Amino acid sequence: MKRAFDLLLACIGLIIASPVLIVIAVLIRLESAGPILYRGKRVSRFNKPFNIAKFRTMVANAEQLGGSSTSDSDVRITKVGKVLRKFKLDELPQFFNVLLGQMSFVGPRPEVQEYVDLYTEEEQLILSMRPGITDWASIWNSNEGSVLAGARDPDQAYLELIRPTKLKLQLKYARKHSVWTDLKIITYTLFKLVNADFVPREIASFNKPRMASEHYKQKKAA
Repeated sequence: MKRAFDLLLACIGLIIASPVLIVIAVLIRLESAGPILYRGKRVSRFNKPFNIAKFRTMVANAEQLGGSSTSDSDVRITKVGKVLRKFKLDELPQFFNVLLGQMSFVGPRPEVQEYVDLYTEEEQLILSMRPGITDWASIWNSNEGSVLAGARDPDQAYLELIRPTKLKLQLKYARKHSVWTDLKIITYTLFKLVNADFVPREIASFNKPRMASEHYKQKKAA
């Protein structure tokens, strides 16, 4: 049922979004040299590696210039990339990952191998699910770049400020999910794009992530 739901939505999404995909591809090509798509290595269901598809939002050799966590102030981000990230348009090519069965519309966001290697035995449950384009954690923290802005070490800030709650929310989905839950998460994701302050009641008990600049300022003062 979930797979059929994914295939239907991916096909509809690609048909509707095709003009936008073409325009974005042209803009990326005009602004900077390099591939239109970013094919980053991520971990899928049952700990299998795959290449996630995103529109390239950074300079072509970004992975050689910094870590995997990215703040809004990262100098590697292109001008077009900033706009794509703000409105989550860089995620649109993941419809193809859904068609290939590597991802689902809703599921735990895929991680890089180095973070998956840190999973506890309990957190291994996350790998029983296909990773998704959106999930509870994506709604809880819809703008990771702004949280990490100002951090001297974005990767460390991610581990301290985002990852712990992100894992709790991913486990929440892995333990209790259904097509109805998926429909709610997709709807909530659209609401979040329109209203950044929107918080579904299902995750209202989870505190907002602290900004890295504020966190390290207080940490230094202590």
